[in-house]
Amino acid sequence: MIFGQIDYINLLPFHVFMKRYIQSSQLSMSMHYKKGVPSKINNDFSARRIDAAFISSITAKKRRHISLGIVAKKSVRSVLVIPQNKHQIDKASASSNTLAQVLGLKGRVLIGDEALRYFHKGGEFIDMAQIWNERYSLPFVFALLCFHTQKNSLKKIHKNFLRSKIKIPYYLLTQVSCKSRVSSSNILDYLELISYDIDNKASLGLKKFWRLAQKH
Repeated sequence: MIFGQIDYINLLPFHVFMKRYIQSSQLSMSMHYKKGVPSKINNDFSARRIDAAFISSITAKKRRHISLGIVAKKSVRSVLVIPQNKHQIDKASASSNTLAQVLGLKGRVLIGDEALRYFHKGGEFIDMAQIWNERYSLPFVFALLCFHTQKNSLKKIHKNFLRSKIKIPYYLLTQVSCKSRVSSSNILDYLELISYDIDNKASLGLKKFWRLAQKH
């Protein structure tokens, strides 16, 4: 199985889990990774160059998926709009650009680790997940784990991941901190804002987003 890997901090717990999981399963000999930003992973998945990946929710509507994703219950810190006169999309994103349109927000869309760095610098920003929650009282789903093949394997991954207590090894946390230029403590605080379970409320939020996106 070729798995699309996005090296953003919000998927760090999942990557830690997968490294341990495949070592103790029959997937170890067949799992390969292909890295990229969300927009590239979306394209590779559509072209079937990868078998499974976390796909931006705006492009995942008609894709087969399991109930695993990237969910912000309220604020998220890593999906921002920076106020400015000219609207500017983030080319690495898909869902976030559409979310800015849905929410009627103008400015520079900024996502991922770069947005998290900006947040901690203390500049002016709008947290889109927080605005979404204030407006609709629902979580926002940024991505879904979609697949072309290996449905049964992914269901097992889903079940085991959600019931696992993931602890980020110190050496890895230090590596990610150096690479992302976000402090270890800020990384851990940020991960508290992220959920991966597409529960009933997350599902309602996702369907709401899809309905609103059709109008834009």
